[in-house]
Amino acid sequence: MNGAERRPAHSISGVTVTVSVPELRARLNDVRLLDVRWQLGAPDGRPAHAAGHLPGAVYVDLESTLSAHGKPEDGRHPLPDRESLQDAVRAWGVNDGDTVVVYDAVGNLAAARAWWLLRDAGLADVLLLDGGLAAWTAAGHPLETGEVTPSPGTATLTRGELPTVDIDGAAGWPARGVLLDARAGERYRGEVEPMDPQAGHIPGAVSAPTSENLAEDGTFLPADELRARFADLGVRPGDEVAVYCGSGVTAAHTIAALRIAGIDGTLYPGSWSQWSNHPDRPVATGPS
Repeated sequence: MNGAERRPAHSISGVTVTVSVPELRARLNDVRLLDVRWQLGAPDGRPAHAAGHLPGAVYVDLESTLSAHGKPEDGRHPLPDRESLQDAVRAWGVNDGDTVVVYDAVGNLAAARAWWLLRDAGLADVLLLDGGLAAWTAAGHPLETGEVTPSPGTATLTRGELPTVDIDGAAGWPARGVLLDARAGERYRGEVEPMDPQAGHIPGAVSAPTSENLAEDGTFLPADELRARFADLGVRPGDEVAVYCGSGVTAAHTIAALRIAGIDGTLYPGSWSQWSNHPDRPVATGPS
């Protein structure tokens, strides 16, 4: 698609994004828990999951189930197709109508990918455990060890409930709204690039590191503080906002933070890993 956007009939306005540890504790037997243990440099979270996870949580492999695989020009973590994701969701034991709670051990930077994908796939009740694994253990609650193999679920997924933009649309976005770059500031400025072919950022994008969505304890900042953060980044009421990161994973975290602040965001799934694999695309360096 040339400059194409996917604009669904409705957005995620009005949805609840997170659940607190006390709220989850009270509902633990009534939710499907998904453990999305993943981070750069340690993509296989299965050993960490087996060593200790929330009771009943099913391990979700981001690389094989929350991503497709294509050419470098597609980016490192393209969105999975509906059929593959539905097979995975059913293998996790998810049924239609379930409340799904996702978490990880890195402030939900990885779990937000699952949150976004499942919302996009039409599951209405998907929540991030605010603070993730650290908040659960800090409250003194127990962990389980070993693998969790649930009975197959029956969830039926749709696709395209949330807005996305492709590489051409991302190129033109700064002329119509605000394009946020959710990577670390040094990657945005082009001082270092550990993963992708080129260092720098999409011209016109604003540096908005994902880590700054979080308080020191790994929970999301309160809604008013997030609104102030995005206002400082140039987001005004009514602005159209799109987000990218390295490969479309942590950008979903900023989509969640925007929603907590009452702002809808559009995801550029290909992100910098796609952009930087197209030598014809311009690259900017330095501060915003």
